[in-house]
Amino acid sequence: MGKGFYISKALGVVGIVFAAAAVATIIALSVVYAQEKTKNNEVKPTEGVITTTKTTANTPTPSKDPWDQYRLPDTLVPETYDVTLQPELVPNEFNMYIFKGHSSVVFKCVKETNLILIHSNKLNLTVLDGHHARLTSLGSTQAPSILKTWFQETTQYLVVELQGKLTVGEKYKLYTEFVGELADDLGGFYRSEYVENGQKKVVATTQMQPTDARKAFPCFDEPALKAVFNITLVHPKDTVALSNGAELSESNTHRDFCTQYMTTFALTERMSTYLLAFIVSDFGHIQSNADGLLIRIFARKAAIDAGQGEYALNKTGPILKFFEEYYNAAYPLPKSDQIALPDFNAGAMENWGLITYRETALLYDPEMSSNGNKERIATIIAHELAHMWFGNLVTLKWWNDLWLNEGFASYVEYLGAHEAEPTWNVKDLIVLNDVHRVFAVDALASSHPLSSKEEEIMRPEQISELFDAISYSKGASVLRMLSDFITEEVFKKGLSSYLNHFKFENTVYTDLWDHLQRAVEETGTNLPDTVHNIMNRWVLQMGFPVVTINTATGQISQEHFLLDPESVVDRPSEFNYEWFVPIQWMKTGAQQPISWLLNKTETKNEMMVTGNNWVLANVNVSGYYRVNYDEQNWNNLLNQLKTDRQSIPVINRAQLIDDAFNLARAGIIPTTSALRTTEYLSVETEYMPWESALDNLNYFYLMFDRTEVYGPMQAYVKQQVEPLFNYFKGITADWTKVPDGHMEQYNQVNAIRMACSTEVAACTNLTQTWYREWMNNPTRNPIHANLRTTVYCSAIAAGGAEEWDFGWQMFKNAAIASEADKLRSALACATKPWLLNRYLEYTLDPTKIRKQDATSTIIYIANNVVGQSLAWDFVRANWAYIFNEYGGGSFSFSNLINGITKRFSTEFELKQLEQFRDDNADVGFGSGTLAIQQSIESTKANIKWVEQNKAAVMDWFTQAVKS
Repeated sequence: MGKGFYISKALGVVGIVFAAAAVATIIALSVVYAQEKTKNNEVKPTEGVITTTKTTANTPTPSKDPWDQYRLPDTLVPETYDVTLQPELVPNEFNMYIFKGHSSVVFKCVKETNLILIHSNKLNLTVLDGHHARLTSLGSTQAPSILKTWFQETTQYLVVELQGKLTVGEKYKLYTEFVGELADDLGGFYRSEYVENGQKKVVATTQMQPTDARKAFPCFDEPALKAVFNITLVHPKDTVALSNGAELSESNTHRDFCTQYMTTFALTERMSTYLLAFIVSDFGHIQSNADGLLIRIFARKAAIDAGQGEYALNKTGPILKFFEEYYNAAYPLPKSDQIALPDFNAGAMENWGLITYRETALLYDPEMSSNGNKERIATIIAHELAHMWFGNLVTLKWWNDLWLNEGFASYVEYLGAHEAEPTWNVKDLIVLNDVHRVFAVDALASSHPLSSKEEEIMRPEQISELFDAISYSKGASVLRMLSDFITEEVFKKGLSSYLNHFKFENTVYTDLWDHLQRAVEETGTNLPDTVHNIMNRWVLQMGFPVVTINTATGQISQEHFLLDPESVVDRPSEFNYEWFVPIQWMKTGAQQPISWLLNKTETKNEMMVTGNNWVLANVNVSGYYRVNYDEQNWNNLLNQLKTDRQSIPVINRAQLIDDAFNLARAGIIPTTSALRTTEYLSVETEYMPWESALDNLNYFYLMFDRTEVYGPMQAYVKQQVEPLFNYFKGITADWTKVPDGHMEQYNQVNAIRMACSTEVAACTNLTQTWYREWMNNPTRNPIHANLRTTVYCSAIAAGGAEEWDFGWQMFKNAAIASEADKLRSALACATKPWLLNRYLEYTLDPTKIRKQDATSTIIYIANNVVGQSLAWDFVRANWAYIFNEYGGGSFSFSNLINGITKRFSTEFELKQLEQFRDDNADVGFGSGTLAIQQSIESTKANIKWVEQNKAAVMDWFTQAVKS
């Protein structure tokens, strides 16, 4: 799954946060189903009406019985499914959207049992011959009769109890008929709505990952239970049906007193249920043929007609070809469909052969989309296409190893995007977007290892909780480190062996280590230990080390890095929080051979230096660790930045800033030493160091923008950023040209954003003039797409109701999703509390803010110092409603909780947060459960840090401005 649902890419804009919101409003469909069935001319006279899905009163207590366990028993293995679904794209007389269907699953009995458990959630099943299912044998022995059936709501099973036992080795077919609500809850088989030419349009679409295939039809909904699927869709005329397989045929059928189309699809490859997709819409499409492979891009007809799918179409073929070569394995399907949906939970989803996207993740308009929008499209396409092999062709057995699936795709997405856009140097951005980002989470005592034990991940909400920064960004970071120290060629060799050996099967993460170890041995690559022993230390224990180098003595040591060193780590580790650390390093600008730190403390004489010489470790941040030095080496590095910064790689200039600020937050070095890393920025023009500095200074803003420190801090940042603002004014000919380089375009945004926020007069005049010009002529926007988010934000912050209302009107009229997103984030920059309160209320009205965007909009408002307390009060007051409406499994809850509490730095706020946790214990927090603990831990660390550093920081900024 694409990480856009929770990951904010550091693209130098105000902050694009992609969040998902889902509504769970399924109600009993008994009466509706009965009404619908009487109208269906194919109903058999023997079929009865539906019974409710309520668990029977005499169901045993959840202690021993298999239907009270969240994992399926290992008695049955599915082989094939036949599924027919008919979504209704207009509401019925009860103003509900529904879908009807029937399915058969052929399964093999591998252990004797008198019980069939099959997942079924929020479906109402027809009573067939007195039961919810019909069982037949496909072998020589007769199928046992069904004794009774019922639904087990907690574990989401249809339970079929038999009078006799199934025979080991025999195959059986289980048939069901059902009806479900085509709700707008963004999960399972759901509906998405949009308006085109004044007419409301409805799309029936899917999102199965991780546990929602069961909401579409009864199935064995676990990733290891792969099967072949035969999908048929019955749909209205003038619509197109899509699924994983290629369309085989389309024919007319008479149903519900009208003619409909019936589209049948080719059998899928053997695959997991979470990768299924089926969609009915009246979208348009464009297509191409790449070496015999059909590539199609689907979207709203207006978007297709406007050419917004062209960029994705042009880049898909080259990225697919790159991955075929990278994996040394052919793309296993005859087509590659990609579709942009108006309402979608995540950034994208890697359904095999039919990838679904948010519109902002697939559609590109050269006039309206920014450089950042373009990069996001390239990287997300690469991420999803990477999954076609790694995740789809070869799938992890259980969700506890999700990190390998998503971490791998999050790493190689940069390689695929580099193939699509080789001049961008996009591979470097993994350091900002993933490594530095996840360090902040993994430095908490409430973090978690990459791989969990299976028994720790059982319930759907526990599975959803794994879709976090650790799985995506730490997974990407440690795999990049592995590829670096064994070399990319050896990594690719082992990866190809792994994929070709396990194709169409399931694995555990150590299977990859086996094949990489084999490649290491075959190529004679020198490692200090096996791949297993090196990597398990990074996978099975949480956190990461800080490596400390004393260049006077050559002593080098490692320690578990914690933002709050006094926090209690109650998760034991068999490795005692020690790692095998690969150290790429240089001495006074000269690259050195890799050095391994295998113990707590070692002496490496080669790392001793004298005079003005210096050591720099973790070159290009290839390793997943932070680095500290003795004071003299820090001074030498800082002097080098001021005198000849080019001798230090640009990635490491960003690293020095990020490491220093975080070492200071942990109390390892003085905070004033970290602030010294920003002194040279007045002569720095590169994006990565500036972005690193602004990311870290943002913490100071969060801690101090409500205190007397804010004034001197603003004055200092203004002093440092004004030269950058003037630099870009010069190279853009007074803002009339676009900078040439990809990174330069990002840093131009940083220059304007920070110059305006620190009240550089020329900047505020510039942004307000542009915005006013647009207000005076709404049909002609004079602001370049790259600059719109920051210009809109600056102008709305400086303005009042007139500027906000204009922005809101432009948001409502926006025909391009990326433009709407820019305006949606900028509207949160208002400084009038009543405007922000009104905007918060809009998030609960899906006619104003789409449900997929509700939580990210609240986070935008909380990012604003004026809006933070308003957002916190709003969420507290509405938590039960938000939780119940958006669904306990929503991926966005952790983002929401962290987003609204990240400014907390007082005992009063800590007590409020703990009270919020206690008051809502009965409601729950779903996928945000861990986020509550992380927010409490972060707040405690913030309180301590502010108490210890406020006075020193105030003094430093005051002196730095004077100087």
